Amino acid sequence: MGFIDRVTTNVRLMLQRPPRQQYAALCYRARKKQSDQLEVLVMTSRDTGRWVIPKGWPMEGKKAHAVAEREAYEEAGVKGKVAKEPLGSFHYRKTLSNGVKVPVLVQVHALEVEEMLKTFPEKGSRRYEWVSCEEAAARVNEPELKVLFMQFAGRMYPNPREASAAPFSSKLAGA
Repeated sequence: MGFIDRVTTNVRLMLQRPPRQQYAALCYRARKKQSDQLEVLVMTSRDTGRWVIPKGWPMEGKKAHAVAEREAYEEAGVKGKVAKEPLGSFHYRKTLSNGVKVPVLVQVHALEVEEMLKTFPEKGSRRYEWVSCEEAAARVNEPELKVLFMQFAGRMYPNPREASAAPFSSKLAGA
């Protein structure tokens, strides 16, 4: 390794910062016509149009799960019961308004949707679809988020015969 390579590596390491933190909601509900089947909400991002879940930056005075719940309302118009404990997390690179890309760690909380509002702050700026966990995993770009969707499906229905044995919220609480 030459001198220039060492300097470049050292400068890169000095400038590298820990990932920034965001909080997200994995919104789910029972399928309308088949209440024993789970569906999750995916939406497009406003900037690139890629498939994502509601997420946002920390808010002063709010706990992580409350931020996730707030973002679900603001971005997708959903209200419901949010889990205080996170399901997991995923990483992605966020492009800031100045063009700089920063690493972000997103902590994900499950939110059982009880109500969908007709008006909400970001209405009209995204596309929304309710899909299976498998379809959601196929649509999102982030590998760790793909895994979270698949793990969530397995957590909710570890055994296909248990599908209608208990409501979703009790399955999540027991997991």
